[in-house]
Amino acid sequence: MKTVLLIDDEKRMLDLLELYITPYGYKCIKKTSGKEAISVVQEQNVDLILLDIMMPEMDGWTTLKHIREFSHVPIIMLTARNDKGDIVKGLKTGADDYVSKPFDEEELLARMEAVIRRTSSDTNDGTLSFRDLTLDPTTVEVHYKNIKIPMTPKEFALLELFLKYQNKVFSREHLLSTLWGLKVDTEDRTIDSHIRNLREKLRKQGFPVDDHLKTVWGIGYKWSS
Repeated sequence: MKTVLLIDDEKRMLDLLELYITPYGYKCIKKTSGKEAISVVQEQNVDLILLDIMMPEMDGWTTLKHIREFSHVPIIMLTARNDKGDIVKGLKTGADDYVSKPFDEEELLARMEAVIRRTSSDTNDGTLSFRDLTLDPTTVEVHYKNIKIPMTPKEFALLELFLKYQNKVFSREHLLSTLWGLKVDTEDRTIDSHIRNLREKLRKQGFPVDDHLKTVWGIGYKWSS
């Protein structure tokens, strides 16, 4: 289930958005101010943000700017205004898409799905991204919320494989032969040890690795999206 953070100063709009999207498997967190929303993003994992622009105290532009200082979570801007300048400003500030009110329910859902799909897959430069976790093959670096996580080459290769093929079950034998070039009669503990270290490093940085890197008993491992 994907978690969506809804940010709008109008409670009626928050309730309407929740009514629209929860039947499609989304869990909603509702906040009426930018400051409250920023705290949520800092403290827990969300898959997508629907952010209203016209809010008192801290508007959507400012909220977007603050979130982009520490998170790559996909953000769709919501507003009653339909000015081209607003659209350009939002995209330049770091928004992933823009929907004008009143919006069509099916269009909103389609845009949400497209943004999540796009930001969870390979980017043009080969970087992999998954819920504020980024993996850059060109620099062989992993970051979570812009904080670098040191990894060995084998740990990096394991994570890259899991992110590229989410929900696919990999046997220990397959991982050994693919990443190590070893014969299948080599000790399985080689894989288990690297998986344990990978989990510990991600967990230490605050990434909810136990929700995604799963042990498939009797077979191997998979990365659950």
